[in-house]
Amino acid sequence: MRFEFHPDALDEYEDAARYYTGCQVGLELRFIAAVEHVIQQIIEAPERWPVLEDDIRRCLARVFPYAVLYSHETDYVLIIAVMHSHR
Repeated sequence: MRFEFHPDALDEYEDAARYYTGCQVGLELRFIAAVEHVIQQIIEAPERWPVLEDDIRRCLARVFPYAVLYSHETDYVLIIAVMHSHR
């Protein structure tokens, strides 16, 4: 199954990676790997995570305080947000 980012979600993802670039050497790579792992889990079992509202589901990243919000469309997963969970 394939996935697509909503443009705003991609912006959030890139902004967060840039933030972690300035925090510690290599931290942005760990963040990217964590989000990619979440996306892979979603693709493997898109119905696994709880519905928040309507058809929007949420999967939490490990280590980083981020959640991936997505909807399971007919033949792909639409990533709606890569959001900070504590703001």
